[in-house]
Amino acid sequence: MEFDRRNEKGPFDIIGDIHGCLEEFKELLGKLGYVQDKGTFRHPLGRKVIFLGDLGDRGPHCLKSIELAMQMVRQGRALYVPGNHCNKLNKYLQGRNVQITHGLEKTVGEWKDLPLAQRNRFAKEFQTFFNAASPYLILDEGRLVVTHAGIQSGMIGSLNKRIRDFCFYGDPTGEVTPEGLPVRRDWAKKYCGKALVVYGHTPVEKPEFRNHTIDIDTGCVTGGQLTALRYPERKLVQVQAKEVYYSGRR
Repeated sequence: MEFDRRNEKGPFDIIGDIHGCLEEFKELLGKLGYVQDKGTFRHPLGRKVIFLGDLGDRGPHCLKSIELAMQMVRQGRALYVPGNHCNKLNKYLQGRNVQITHGLEKTVGEWKDLPLAQRNRFAKEFQTFFNAASPYLILDEGRLVVTHAGIQSGMIGSLNKRIRDFCFYGDPTGEVTPEGLPVRRDWAKKYCGKALVVYGHTPVEKPEFRNHTIDIDTGCVTGGQLTALRYPERKLVQVQAKEVYYSGRR
């Protein structure tokens, strides 16, 4: 779980929350110039994908999306930081008591439909994959930081439970909206670090650079787009969702 990977300089293609949108995931990889190779994808020029977590839940092909991402990471073609949905799936596969809601029911349903041997293999592989990942990564000599929900400048370079939770969930106030959604502080508004922070978690209609941060979760699973940020080019590449797969609470 080493977060300091500053020796890795890219170039990278950073992909926001996939949430089981496998067709859009593959289409985006193709649009980014990746080619299929032995059941997975590689870039002819050696570019590397970075996944910002929340690979499954809510969408139509959760396990296949997770498995493709895991395979690319194993082959050295991608990096990964986990999201809150990844964390919850890991707890479920450990046998811990979690609520099977907010999209987890889709991943669990697919997993339960597998034969027992495949269920056991997936559970073991995902737990190994998740436990090997850091909640955030420092890349390109410290110029780039990637995480799922966000990170404050003073947290970069350290790791503890508070930082891990911030990376997974952002900065919740503890309050909820009338719709039952968590109220979160706008941590990016006060970010003052030198590193560019690329994150997801909270869907936005249009990604924008703010205080050297950018949120690239554009809500593909709810009918938006699946977005990648090319680094160091800082160019956005997007594909449109083929349909609305999930319309429940986020």
